[in-house]
Amino acid sequence: MKYMLMMFGDTGTMLATHSKEQIEEMIGFMVQLDKDLETSGELVFQQGLADPGTAKTVRLQDGLPVTTDGPFAEAKESLIGFWVVDVESEERVLELAGQIVKYSGRLEVRPAMDAPPDL
Repeated sequence: MKYMLMMFGDTGTMLATHSKEQIEEMIGFMVQLDKDLETSGELVFQQGLADPGTAKTVRLQDGLPVTTDGPFAEAKESLIGFWVVDVESEERVLELAGQIVKYSGRLEVRPAMDAPPDL
């Protein structure tokens, strides 16, 4: 079963509240987790994201796309990275989330759909 694990945070707050050693430990953990998931065949895709200040938002206005600078919504925290994994059970994905949350503070786990829902 495929799941998406979404890590939320704020780069500025992280840099202000964590030591260089803590950040290096977190990065080391993430690199090793990615290797372990790849080795086990559970990793589908993972990616860290740039700071939300670099985002562009595209909206439909009068039938035409309009691009503006910045994220879609103002928020203290935003999506900073994610994993898509293919695991045997919900228990396994929650086990992985329990490891990651030690470094992120908050993690959202959501099943991925293979097809649109029936209408």
